[in-house]
Amino acid sequence: MHNPLILVVEDDAMVRNLIITALKTHDYPCITAANGATALLEASSHNPDIVLLDLGLPDMDGLEVLERIRSWSHMPVLIVSSRSREADKVGALDAGADDYLTKPFSVEELLARIRVTQRRLGLMAAGVQNQSPVFVNGALRIDYAAGCAYLEGRELHLTPIEYRLLCLFARNAGKVLTHTYIMQHVWGSSWDNDMASLRVFMAALRRKLEEGSGAPCIHTHVGIGYRMELLQQQSAR
Repeated sequence: MHNPLILVVEDDAMVRNLIITALKTHDYPCITAANGATALLEASSHNPDIVLLDLGLPDMDGLEVLERIRSWSHMPVLIVSSRSREADKVGALDAGADDYLTKPFSVEELLARIRVTQRRLGLMAAGVQNQSPVFVNGALRIDYAAGCAYLEGRELHLTPIEYRLLCLFARNAGKVLTHTYIMQHVWGSSWDNDMASLRVFMAALRRKLEEGSGAPCIHTHVGIGYRMELLQQQSAR
């Protein structure tokens, strides 16, 4: 499998060159942008497989870049930022980021995160095979082929991570999934800060499911994980 094309969005030339050198040393093709406007142009023109996005850009906040990308693409976006407050991480994850890496970081961790994302891309591409095309559980309906979820006939507007979580629970409805299992299958890792991300995404996903009646509950098993209530057996339509 070829290495993914990575868009590096970073205004600090020293940090940008460090990242580029690390990527090229490990045979990752990459393109760069030093501001938000160029990042959006490169993202739309080259359709990279992964975006490494700094938040502190000179012309616009990185969150705005993220939100604009999310308006037309689900390409994985890894935030690489010096902002270390929990509120900044939660805001980025809520806006649709797939991961958050705080500066300063080691090259080894950055490459590990990229490898995780690369494996996840491969699994997602192959994972739809041998699955029933539609999952139904109460008022919840997931069309795997279309990549859409519906509640009482209305489409749920989910971030990429929320959708992955929902599909994971759907394919294991009625089973308790441990925190580690969930993180490994959604993020491909189980680092300590992934646990905080999981709580954020679970809270958001539950809020969206609770907007309608007849949706299956996702129960918390304290200290263990989560379980989707099984209201109706899966069926293809």
